[in-house]
Amino acid sequence: MAYLPDEKRYATMKYNRCGRSGLKLPAISLGFWYNFGGVDPFENCRSIVRKAFDLGITHFDLANNYGPPPGSAEETFSKIFKKDLAPYRDELVISTKAGFYMWPGPYGEWGSRKHLLSSLDQSLKRLGLDYVDIFYHHRPDPDTPLEETMSALAQAVRQGKALYVGISNYRPEQAKQAIEILRQLGTPCLIHQARYNIFDRWIEDGLLDLLSNEGVGCIVFSPLAQGLLTSKYLGGIPEGSRAAKGIASIKPETITPEKLEKIEKLNKLASERGQTLAQMAIAWVLRKSSVTSALIGASSAKQVEDNVAALNRLDFTDEELRFIDEVIK
Repeated sequence: MAYLPDEKRYATMKYNRCGRSGLKLPAISLGFWYNFGGVDPFENCRSIVRKAFDLGITHFDLANNYGPPPGSAEETFSKIFKKDLAPYRDELVISTKAGFYMWPGPYGEWGSRKHLLSSLDQSLKRLGLDYVDIFYHHRPDPDTPLEETMSALAQAVRQGKALYVGISNYRPEQAKQAIEILRQLGTPCLIHQARYNIFDRWIEDGLLDLLSNEGVGCIVFSPLAQGLLTSKYLGGIPEGSRAAKGIASIKPETITPEKLEKIEKLNKLASERGQTLAQMAIAWVLRKSSVTSALIGASSAKQVEDNVAALNRLDFTDEELRFIDEVIK
């Protein structure tokens, strides 16, 4: 039976304008960093994406190297798209990225025109799409002139292979230069994607203000600190978790008794707010108007549903925010 999305999918999702552009993104977007590779059960991947769209999540975020193996997340999305989402292409925002290592030799990573445009062509082929909505440079390149990297992004738009362009993991000074170059090229920077959560606040040191002043959106990844800001680790390191498998930046030795004590205190506050810790952590990153969307990962459809429920309580009292700040000191 053909998939029919929930007719009420737009009734409760919150949509935020991305910077000063005409594009709105859902407050919660779905990322394909983990759980959508060739090693993952396809039908589970499919159920996650269906649930996300049924709940009003219209933005699906990928990259050339997502998997494992690299490239397989885009292939998984392509299969789901063809089976379920193709009739709704104009309701979707699909993004991909290039910049991390993808193939051997001098052109398989970083920020040269050669790498970016070749990678985009490969991504479009894997995705089975004529264009993506957002094409990102995934990380700054210390050796390639920024003008070359940004002009490659602008060229992708002129070629009709991307509607918008963005940058990811750029520090404030780098981001400022990139935004100015793109503006001069006539292809404004739509969005910056950066890590942000209760434990990792580096974007508050100038980047958020810069993006707000420049009219650039911000989508944040790892709002749950790769699972730390959930109930998952309250009882220690569970078998099968990312930390246990060693597939994430969380290492078992970093989950100290002191860190667990902080998580316990945050969990208690979340419970008092009528939320799970994960829901409170997502609401916390969305408390700032300069954050356009929070990018979540998911291993089940139920997890997507639980995370979207964070939107039911986005407000924080000054006392709650002070408490959170005190906990993480």
